Amino acid sequence: MNMKNSTNTPILSTQSVAKTAVVAALYVAITLVLAPISFGAVQLRFAEMFNYLALYNKRYVWGVTLGVFLANFASPTWAFDVPIGSLSTLLVLILVRFVTAKIKDMRVKYVITAIIVAISMFTIAGELYWVSHIPFWMSWLTIGIGELLSMVAGGFIIYPISKRIDLED
Repeated sequence: MNMKNSTNTPILSTQSVAKTAVVAALYVAITLVLAPISFGAVQLRFAEMFNYLALYNKRYVWGVTLGVFLANFASPTWAFDVPIGSLSTLLVLILVRFVTAKIKDMRVKYVITAIIVAISMFTIAGELYWVSHIPFWMSWLTIGIGELLSMVAGGFIIYPISKRIDLED
């Protein structure tokens, strides 16, 4: 059964599902290869650069969320990281799309996305406080800075790629 929208085009094409799966797989691969710095109270999760893809197409909200969901099974606190990290990612990427929807300049969208995503790390800091009794404010600061660094570095990778590859398609 092929579901279609009002213009009689497929809602879920094979190509769209494949692109979503590739993003999820890349997220997992990068996170696991860099596992020693991808988890914990001080972390640099470079796969977070894929958050920028949500600016180009909503399918990537699902791809990144699925990647977070799967990668977090490798976390020492996976029972909490899987649901909290996944839900946090989903909600933050929806928020990012909403906040940046009317902004034309992609560079401004990148800056806003990096800031929102870094601030959103309060959810992970709260989880670490609750699970491991790590001080909330220090955890939020270190994870937020790590997230901001990951996003800035990722911006220097994803933005030039977006100039060569149509990420909106």
